[in-house]
Amino acid sequence: MCLIVFAYKYHLRYPLILAANRDEFYDRPTRESRFWDDHPNLLGGRDLLYGGTWMGITRAGRFAAVTNFRERARSLKHPLSRGLMTRDFLASRESPETFLKGIISREEEYNGFNLLLGDMASIIYYSNRNRKMKVLEPGIYGLSNHLMDTPWPKVVRTRQALAEIAAGTDPVNIDELFKVLYDRTPAADDELPDTGIEPELEKALSSPFIVTPAYGTRASSVLTLDADGQVKFAERSFTGPEDQGQTILHQFKITDP
Repeated sequence: MCLIVFAYKYHLRYPLILAANRDEFYDRPTRESRFWDDHPNLLGGRDLLYGGTWMGITRAGRFAAVTNFRERARSLKHPLSRGLMTRDFLASRESPETFLKGIISREEEYNGFNLLLGDMASIIYYSNRNRKMKVLEPGIYGLSNHLMDTPWPKVVRTRQALAEIAAGTDPVNIDELFKVLYDRTPAADDELPDTGIEPELEKALSSPFIVTPAYGTRASSVLTLDADGQVKFAERSFTGPEDQGQTILHQFKITDP
């Protein structure tokens, strides 16, 4: 993923409300979200190049998502795929904290990442760029290609939009969350982050939904978990800059592992 905003234990009806965009080259082979044949309890999209996933949830309520950390100067020649961390956590039964210890022991084998790992008891955040594990308190969070809640314009904008949607006690409308993710408005020039790339590219990457000739938002994902354990996972996938998207909706109830 390249943009994740979520409300954790903030809404009275929903322990988790999440909206996320995955940005990638259009020619990278990808499979849309589904329950996996080799891990039947795991729901998520799949990177067909390395076999990992950018975000997923299991029937037992294990959740994981990853974003990259944008930095031109610290790229490894042969890194491990970051999507394997999320896949392996979802396929395991280890607690988020125990699993993360294994990741930290080899974190230098990955390019920069932000990792969210959760189960029905907690969600933790970790980046191999500040090396601080954080157990999340109830609240609204935003994550892009820097550290958690770094105030990039698209993070600030989408967090605020999610806060408005999650206010009160009304049921969450998935289409409203997709509208938040489909925002193509770039940041103003004087608000652009400086991540070491060309200003034109920085501008193109500053909107929540990205469209360029070869690279852009490939999937918009919306996830809600209600107080009764009901999960709705909707994904709208895109194959190119002109694609209007195809939407898949999965619904199930959390069960014991």
